[in-house]
Amino acid sequence: MSSPLLAAVTAYIEAQGGGQGLFPTPIGGVNIIRSFQEMMPMRQIYRPSLCVVIQGAKQILFGEDMLDYGAMECLVVSVELPASGRIVQANPEAPFVGITIDLDVATLRDVLEQLDTQPVPAAGPGPCVFVGQVDEPLADCILRLVRMSETPKAIPILYPSVMREICYWLLSGPHGGELCNLALPESSIVRVVNAIYFLRDNFARTLRVEQLAEVARMSPSSFHQHFKALTSMTPLQFQKQLRLLEARRLMVAEAASVAEAAYQVGYESASQFSREYSRMFGVAPKRDVMNQQRLYSRYASREVRSA
Repeated sequence: MSSPLLAAVTAYIEAQGGGQGLFPTPIGGVNIIRSFQEMMPMRQIYRPSLCVVIQGAKQILFGEDMLDYGAMECLVVSVELPASGRIVQANPEAPFVGITIDLDVATLRDVLEQLDTQPVPAAGPGPCVFVGQVDEPLADCILRLVRMSETPKAIPILYPSVMREICYWLLSGPHGGELCNLALPESSIVRVVNAIYFLRDNFARTLRVEQLAEVARMSPSSFHQHFKALTSMTPLQFQKQLRLLEARRLMVAEAASVAEAAYQVGYESASQFSREYSRMFGVAPKRDVMNQQRLYSRYASREVRSA
């Protein structure tokens, strides 16, 4: 299946003008990536998504955990979290080619409820990110999404059914138990996810673990344990990454100064902000912003070309 999928994705890229970078599609939450060279780590917020490598290889670091995945493998992210991804295998003759698909958690829950035999939920807290194989049924769904992009009028009618099919194959696959925990309304994972959303919406505030534990309806010790198992980070580390990523966005996309960005995301000291920013991104804020602005204009500013 990789050959027809690669051919279809390549044809879509060429129809959009060719080259490399991020290629949006008419389907919201579905994007194609091509790169002719390996790329340095890029930190961002990953939403619940299916990230498929069609050719080449990638690596993701979230918290203290590193995962590698290559051709016809997929990374499944079940919880919104900050992470660092990089392309580790690509060249002009065999470029990296991948596709990301945002997962619809509501659809995931609906499909789970209709399964005759539901997957056994994973025992205890565990990582919210895993790598799996892209088998033929899943690859066929992705191929149909790419071809659907050529007929935008078909998307509102056909896309929901393909998303349901993707959810079915993921839930019925070997990692269905991990996704099952996300879809069960009262699971510990869902309670921690509620706290993650609260943290995301209030990251500029000073928050205590006790407040987050209360949102998750857990004891502070249990919450801390489940949060770390799920994200490979402590709540404080998670909040710090959210703050610094938002500060980077403010400086790159809205031309905020270093001091303005620092104060907007909750820092009282611009010098402390600069130190922590440099530790996280490996370069001082001003220099990093210049680099990111070049990347942004080069890779992430495309509009979908209509057929």
